Amino acid sequence: MARDLPPRARFDIRSRRAPWAIVAVALAGVLTGCGPTPPDPTPTSAPTTSASDTAPTPTATSTAEPTPTLVPDGTAEDNLPLFAAVTAGVWATDSRVSGRAYVDALTAAGFDKSAMQVTQDVSTVGNPAESIQFSVRWGDECLIGQVGPATGDPVAVVVPVLAEGTCLVGQTRPIDW
Repeated sequence: MARDLPPRARFDIRSRRAPWAIVAVALAGVLTGCGPTPPDPTPTSAPTTSASDTAPTPTATSTAEPTPTLVPDGTAEDNLPLFAAVTAGVWATDSRVSGRAYVDALTAAGFDKSAMQVTQDVSTVGNPAESIQFSVRWGDECLIGQVGPATGDPVAVVVPVLAEGTCLVGQTRPIDW
């Protein structure tokens, strides 16, 4: 095919070797310059520091809520934060479906066990209850907690005492331990 071309269009590699060699050497030089430059082992000047570099940086102060405590002379509303914290604390454990765990934890927090009520934590056919309620009567009011798979997040509220003088409706479990 090259024979059919005019003399100027023919490519003879032997006659053009020198320009290709120059291109190859130039290309190698360009590619060598593309790599990362090693760091200079000797810095030209020492780093400077200012007073602001060495001064301590102020940190944010903690705005954590104080741990709730029992307010013996307070109202049910005053004691709701502690009641809610104890409820949430038990809910976060493996004992979350045990009514006794809530009664014991509330007693340990200082609430009067004799003023408490709790519903059954097992159904009549032996399954875990879908919801457990427990309460502490506080004067003319009740602190009521509700937990369980059907409830979602633990609930803690203050409501008035029922006309019967109790906090929970229906039959509750005896607290005899």
